[in-house]
Amino acid sequence: MPAARFAPALSWYSMLHAAPLRPLHTLVRTTEARFRPARAAVFRPLNRRAQDEVLAAGLADPRQGAELLREAGRGRVPTIVLGGFVPDSSEQVFLLRRLFLQAGDLYPVMYPRDGFSLDLLCAQLDDLVAELNAVGQPPVLFGVSFGAGVVLEWLRRRRVAGDTPVLAGVVIISPVACVADIVAPGLAKPASLLGRALKPLLGEVGPGTEGAVEKSRTVFTRMFEAGAQNKAALRRLMTVPELERLRAGVLGTIRALTTRGAYERVQALAAMRTPLDYFRPELLPLTTAPALVLFAEREDAVLDPRAPAIFAFKHATPAYFPAGTVREVAARPGAAPVQHASLVFHVFEFLPPLQAFYARARASVLALAA
Repeated sequence: MPAARFAPALSWYSMLHAAPLRPLHTLVRTTEARFRPARAAVFRPLNRRAQDEVLAAGLADPRQGAELLREAGRGRVPTIVLGGFVPDSSEQVFLLRRLFLQAGDLYPVMYPRDGFSLDLLCAQLDDLVAELNAVGQPPVLFGVSFGAGVVLEWLRRRRVAGDTPVLAGVVIISPVACVADIVAPGLAKPASLLGRALKPLLGEVGPGTEGAVEKSRTVFTRMFEAGAQNKAALRRLMTVPELERLRAGVLGTIRALTTRGAYERVQALAAMRTPLDYFRPELLPLTTAPALVLFAEREDAVLDPRAPAIFAFKHATPAYFPAGTVREVAARPGAAPVQHASLVFHVFEFLPPLQAFYARARASVLALAA
């Protein structure tokens, strides 16, 4: 029986949190990966109108552009992935690759190491979404942490421009939508570890910028290594070579990010509008496409307790996304709590709502095709 045939049964059992099947799920995934290895290649959209306008206006320069990758999938529902500050998008959703490719092509957005421009990135999304719409494949926008903030900012800008892009769906996980989500205004000392690390980067570039970036590198490294300590649990998710590759990729990204690149990413976050600011009839809803908002049960290592994103989406998701749902992802009793954007270490906790969302998205496309 081909490995792919196991997928429906595994999906059903994982929704029941059947822990004994997790090693089997990993076996099926890694077996399929041997026959269908990852073949992501650089993707250069034919449509560059929006990004060329940004560059021509002097709002950004080419070094600040993101690199788009593409891996061919088996369906007609492509996914555009925007990751957090670190690691890269491809590492962040490493264990979700199979789910995405069953739905359609996968487009990880890889942020530049030596710069960042929110204007240019939004323009790149304009061009990519327009190109996918032109071939009849509206995408799912999948944003994680800071990447979820980028998705929200892009949707807000489209509404301000009076444009309604056609999307198959929106998924935002542990959204960091504005600087107030991690650094509450007026507090001398942010509540979260990440907030304390990033706050020095919110001001002007100065003598202490390199030291602040080095501190943030240390924080991100510790956050990753803290999850990696549970090696027994990780070996139920990945093979040893996969673990080594993931660790090398994540730590390599953290080390390769330059002072300028880190500073400009934080400045992009500072430029994002809080979701509470666009809680206005002329800007809402952001989209009528199906949407899924997922928070982890333990967001406190990253998000401030009074984060606008927590308030907005836990209390008013239907205003932003009329076809949206919000859920808190929690571990089984006795297991380690689910942490902020923990799509590697807690993939089985995130899988059930994601599988259900993509099943609906694929069914909708098939219904339209019929």
